[in-house]
Amino acid sequence: MGSSSADLRSFSLDKLIERSQVLVEALPYIRKFQGATVVIKYGGHAMVDPELKQLIIQDIALMQVVGMNPVVVHGGGPEITAHLKRLGVQSQFIDGQRVTDAETLDVAEMVLAGKINSEIVQSLSRAGVRAVGVSGKDMGLITARKLFHQQTPDATPADIGFVGEVERIDPEVIRIFEKNEIIPVISPIGVDSAGQTYNINADTAAAAIAGALKADKFVLLTDVKGVLRDRKDDASLIDSIRACDVEPLIQQGIIEGGMIPKVRACLDSLKAGARKTHILDGRLPHSLLLELFTDRGIGTQIIP
Repeated sequence: MGSSSADLRSFSLDKLIERSQVLVEALPYIRKFQGATVVIKYGGHAMVDPELKQLIIQDIALMQVVGMNPVVVHGGGPEITAHLKRLGVQSQFIDGQRVTDAETLDVAEMVLAGKINSEIVQSLSRAGVRAVGVSGKDMGLITARKLFHQQTPDATPADIGFVGEVERIDPEVIRIFEKNEIIPVISPIGVDSAGQTYNINADTAAAAIAGALKADKFVLLTDVKGVLRDRKDDASLIDSIRACDVEPLIQQGIIEGGMIPKVRACLDSLKAGARKTHILDGRLPHSLLLELFTDRGIGTQIIP
């Protein structure tokens, strides 16, 4: 009996030592990133799996507690599709872009700026930090313009409805929250000069926000490990790519499919002023902390 108690105490002590080593490893990174602005595109499986959702929220809360300025931009395509289906509306896509009529736009704004946004804000509040939900329409944060889809057979622009692209970001709106240690949670809805609302791709919106803020880091959470040299081999992860090497990798077919718009979003954010970008596997528990506060990091970074 005494031996078992001793073994238990030894095990507990080993765990405590392990935890202290983690904190020691994290300390220089915590110092380095104090005051840093990190824009996080929150999406993929990490928004669906309840356990992963909780871990991501914990990561974001910890970032704020140690002095960083996290800015969250979220998507919500699957929930929009599910809600439309319940209404008997069939979703239509052209090369990944949702065709958005007036009814679809109303649903998208309700789901993004209402349901999903408020859930994230409430989760952050329960984690002990202050957060506020913001639509891109609020205070002129995102000025948008209509996006025309270009890839039609005769090369003429196709009208895909109320889908927008970012024309301008007002970073001072976000700075107001940063100065007051409040995490902004942003839904990718914009408005044009005439007052028309547009649904904007969340990756695109997040990249534009990161660039406008001159963010220290722009992080895209995805459902893959990062950029792989061989899509069938997770061990072929490319941990770092220079911006000038992205297009050659696309031409070689190494970067393909749904990864292309993500890496191009990273390029756009770098071009606009972000300092470093990361594509991380949001399915990995505490992916944000592993990337920011450990020696090894994870995923693929794209740098100038």
